[in-house]
This record gives sequence, C-alpha cells and structure tokens, in this order.
Amino acid sequence: MASISSSPRTVEEIFKDFSARRAGLVRALTLDVDDFYSQCDPEKENLCLYGHPNESWEVTLPAEEVPPELPEPALGINFARDGMQRKDWLSLVAVHSDCWLLSVSFYFGARLNRNERKRLFSMINDLPSLFEVVTGRKPVKDKPSVDSGSKVRNNGKRSLDGQAKNNSKLMDDNDGDEEDEHGETICGSCGGTYNSDEFWIGCDICERWYHGKCVKITPAKAESIKHYKCPSCCTKKGRQQ
Repeated sequence: MASISSSPRTVEEIFKDFSARRAGLVRALTLDVDDFYSQCDPEKENLCLYGHPNESWEVTLPAEEVPPELPEPALGINFARDGMQRKDWLSLVAVHSDCWLLSVSFYFGARLNRNERKRLFSMINDLPSLFEVVTGRKPVKDKPSVDSGSKVRNNGKRSLDGQAKNNSKLMDDNDGDEEDEHGETICGSCGGTYNSDEFWIGCDICERWYHGKCVKITPAKAESIKHYKCPSCCTKKGRQQ
C-alpha cells in the first residue's frame, strides 16, 4: 500500500484512485468471476477482496497491522460462498465492496472541505455501483425537483440549501403528469421548453428559469450558490442579491 504522504489528496486524485480500484473489482466480479470464485475457498482462512490503484484485484488475507493503513474490505467473504446461491453471494460481495470503496475514498478525503466532499460524492455517484453492475440493475434516475433544476408549480425560488422554499417535495406523486405540468416552463435565455433530462436553475430575483448551460451554471456550482441572480437581473441597477 502507498504511504499516507503519497496518498491522493485532491478531489480529482481521489476519484481517479476510486475509479481504478472500482475497475479492478468490476473485473473480479464479472470478467474474472470464475477465477475469483475459485480463489474464495471456504477451507482457507479469512479472505478479503481488494481493488488496487492499478486496476487489478486480489483475494488475500487482511492486513496484519492494527489499525490498518487503509480501511479494510469485508473479512471472510469466502466462508459464505458455499452456503448461498452463487449470484446472491456475488451480490453480497459487491455490496460490501461498494462500502469499502467509499470508505477508502473518504479516508483519503478527510482533509477535504464540505464542498469538495460533496463534489467527490457526486462524481462517485455518477458511476453505477458494483451491486448494480453485478445484478444488472440500472441506476434509478432521480425524479426532477427544484434542486435538480426542474420547475415546480408554486415554488418560485431556491432556498439556502437549494430546495424549494415553499414545497421541497420531489415530484414522485405525479410523475405521469410531469411533462404536462412543467411543459410550459421556458428558458429565460434561449426560449427552450422544459426537459427533465436537463439541469435548470431559477433566479431568486425575477423567478425565471434557465438551462444551466445557458447561464454557465453546473449542478456542482449551483450547490455553492445561496441566492442565484440571473444575468438579466445582474445588469439592473438597484437590485440586491
């Protein structure tokens, strides 16, 4: 393992490390699954599945030092192998491996600030989990909300935490009418109509809505904006942000 002094430190470096370790684990649980399965002999001692920064994987004994240099994967994955259906056992290993990948990343990210941690998790969350890969489940797409940039009736502005001030409820209760309800929303910049696949942001001054790309605001950047003022309102004198 790498020493702490040479550990990844920036969000990008930590995400690169996460992606490489994840790639190794994906390989173990898919392309190399027969080899992985055979190495997890229940007759052997406690075994762990490791993903390494060079995109390789390894089934081996846990680290001997206490406490370990890095968070450790689930111990003894081999013991449950023959007591479960193969697909169920692989799913269980995948879930524990997802937890391990997150713990390693946030171990490296201990010195990150709040916004950096949020950005790191957002980058990680854009990738399918190992559990989703192994089980073939597709990631569930979030329902549109004001926080994800969708227009919600009777909700004009974003609050400090990015939720709607009057009603922060996601549109789960009427997703069948979603396009009809938001279809009249028009971007204040390009005139384009609402599309649930695009990021939108609402102005706290004029209450108009904009495509994030039209006003050069990304979802990550929006997280740090307390009150958003659109370009049009920025040019008007006498307005307070």
